Amino acid sequence: MRPRGWGNPRVTGVLPIALEEAAKVVQALLLTGKEYVGVLRLHGDVPFERVKAVFREFQGPIYQRPPLRSSVKRRVRVRRIYYLDLLEVNGRNVLFKVGCEGGTYVRKLCGDIGEALGCSAHMQELRRTRAGPFTEDERCVTLHDVYYLYSRWKESGDEAYVRRFILPMEYALKLLPKVYIRDSAVAAICHGANLAAPGVLSLETGIKPDDIVAIFTQKEEAVALAKVLTSTEGAVQMDHGFVAKVQRVLMSRDLYPKMW
Repeated sequence: MRPRGWGNPRVTGVLPIALEEAAKVVQALLLTGKEYVGVLRLHGDVPFERVKAVFREFQGPIYQRPPLRSSVKRRVRVRRIYYLDLLEVNGRNVLFKVGCEGGTYVRKLCGDIGEALGCSAHMQELRRTRAGPFTEDERCVTLHDVYYLYSRWKESGDEAYVRRFILPMEYALKLLPKVYIRDSAVAAICHGANLAAPGVLSLETGIKPDDIVAIFTQKEEAVALAKVLTSTEGAVQMDHGFVAKVQRVLMSRDLYPKMW
């Protein structure tokens, strides 16, 4: 959970935190979608049907320039709004739920909706209910929970307490397409080699060139993040050449023996 007042005022909800070597998977989390529930405050009176119609206009790809107070370069970019549901309107307060591509600024989205309505608007409240595979209802704890569970672990030595809020880094990769490789190829990738066709054991369907994928062992261990150079169909037909270019090695290079 994210306490009120951390970085973004009036924002709470799910905040995945990576520890030690698992910080390498943050790159993958940035690519995954987010879901928010928020309150948009209109600066004028607008008929319900008009608000509903404008909400529909903001679904799909939209152009967005990051706000002045942002951590990225302020250039216009395209972000996809998967769904934008109007839940309730109470006076000038609009309760909504939005599922969006990573890197979407919901505060800016609220301002843009206000401009489209002709009355201006701002984001009053926001709660992140999902970040990639992490949801508010599953695998989410408060800082008070962390303190309590950590204390119980220190007292009893029972790791079950900390396992309630510390997960394997593989969990963060649940939504990425996966490529499974032979054990004989693991060490080479951990030492910086790209993934060649003979090392591929299987891969998920629907993978397209330039997609970011997670490379896994047969035992469901995360090895690396990579950008694929071909589609699923193309990789299946290859018997030589490179299938993917490794972007980030996740596994320790000494875990599997060298096979060259």
